[in-house]
Amino acid sequence: MVLFPHAKINIGLYITKKRKDGFHDLETCFFPVPWTDILEITPSEEFGFSSSGLEISGAIESNLCYRAYELLRQDHAFPPVHIHLHKIIPMGAGLGGGSSDAAFTLMGLRDLFQLPLINDDLQPYAAKLGSDCAFFLSKQAAFGKGKGDVLSPINASLQGKFLVLLYPAVGISTAEAYAGVKPEKAPIDLRKAILKENWKETISNDFEKSIFPQHPLLASLKEEMYSLGASYAAMSGSGSTIFGIFDKKIDPPAGWADYTVWAGIVD
Repeated sequence: MVLFPHAKINIGLYITKKRKDGFHDLETCFFPVPWTDILEITPSEEFGFSSSGLEISGAIESNLCYRAYELLRQDHAFPPVHIHLHKIIPMGAGLGGGSSDAAFTLMGLRDLFQLPLINDDLQPYAAKLGSDCAFFLSKQAAFGKGKGDVLSPINASLQGKFLVLLYPAVGISTAEAYAGVKPEKAPIDLRKAILKENWKETISNDFEKSIFPQHPLLASLKEEMYSLGASYAAMSGSGSTIFGIFDKKIDPPAGWADYTVWAGIVD
């Protein structure tokens, strides 16, 4: 079985409260993006995991695909598998690639072994794997609150838009991103604002306030997106990917040759 775990972007992200468990409450809108990894799951005599593409660091026990496999096997009996992940989506880039790989592992195992589970049944497993993991169980845009794990669908889409994602390989750790954030009430009702067209004037990402002064390249790339005609541009999540939404196709500037770029029309 071959699956294609997709990336996401955040349009709007507000950190509203520091929680007693050390996490933060937030409000954001998640949108699926057709930039994908490639995940192959095949029956095997014993569990195995391999990867290609971008290098994946860390022990197998910390890999989200492995953790998804182990978590689902605690409640459901099925044979061992071999998982091969061809990693394409940059890691630590605010695109949710690892969470998507985990969610698609859950769905792939369910489908491969015909487990009597619907996507709603997989949500508790996804929640244990990552705050945004449950979003990837559906291809629909969603409003997220809590840690990003309390989801509700929104009637918004990027279909037909030309989307450009630019990852300049600037490393931003989660700790660094949250260190500069001052939680406060969201200045807008994001669920209503996302349904209007003036995103540039109304919707923002709280992380940009502290990250852009430390990494001015990211701020300049966002402005470059606007100079190229983007209707909206922002940093995605707490990572360093800058995205631009365009009404028509553009050609990436020559100056982006050293960066990782994905561009395409959203289906």
